[in-house]
Amino acid sequence: MGEEPAIDGKAEDLAALASEVLELAQHTGLRIVTAESCTGGMLSSLLTNIEGLSSCFERGFAVYSDDAKTEMLGVEPKLIERYGAVSAEVARAMAQGALARSLAQIAVAITGFAGPGAKEDEEGLVHIALARESARPQLREYHFGRGGRDRTRHHAVQTALQMMHDALR
Repeated sequence: MGEEPAIDGKAEDLAALASEVLELAQHTGLRIVTAESCTGGMLSSLLTNIEGLSSCFERGFAVYSDDAKTEMLGVEPKLIERYGAVSAEVARAMAQGALARSLAQIAVAITGFAGPGAKEDEEGLVHIALARESARPQLREYHFGRGGRDRTRHHAVQTALQMMHDALR
């Protein structure tokens, strides 16, 4: 279980971290793929908005529904049924599926409950997985708490960027 990262809420800080991630990817010759559920493509958008470095971004999958996770990333429906779409198991399968369905060498996947949902859903619960070729996936679970969809998405994107930054160093 991860600690809540310190976030000051500035979009410029996310852009700066995204730029650092892309610079590291460029330096190491690696390409990035994303698989996003609750963030709906925010991370992909951020990574493709950096002029001169976005070529390190190979592709992004916005897989909000269970069907999209299954069809686009090959996540087994039984895995979703057993553990739920918001789980470490599904996050790992999303990251591994993104790697398998792209030309990238590093993948990050995000799944969570960004805002209020069903009574049994924990608002702010997010699972992030990072996968690399020939390496054991990294899994993190965060409890960002209540605070709205934008806050949870911001936390999730920043955390995913930090995980990629650390993996690329």
